[in-house]
Amino acid sequence: MYNKELTKGTLLPIILKLISKNDKMYGYEITQKVKEITKGKIDISEGALYPILHKLESDGILETEKVYLGKRVRKYYRITSSGQLAIVEITNELNDFISTLNLIFNSKTIKL
Repeated sequence: MYNKELTKGTLLPIILKLISKNDKMYGYEITQKVKEITKGKIDISEGALYPILHKLESDGILETEKVYLGKRVRKYYRITSSGQLAIVEITNELNDFISTLNLIFNSKTIKL
């Protein structure tokens, strides 16, 4: 598993990408899908997940739908139309950041 500080800055784009690829998702489902895809290397705690989801909802990037399952309520998150633009911007920024890191960590010309 990766250090929490290392993954902290990538949680928002990871969450947005997953929700956009799956139409809608609920919190626990997001944590389990990330764990599955990364083979356990990235583990998103509820304490890290829900503040991000609530901020994205208040920013208008996500909308919610409550589904009643007996006495339980499951809150699904879905990307809004304005959120689609945010995903493109965040994905582009993250890809650019990864390219920049590659310049540092995979460059043969830089002496560390």
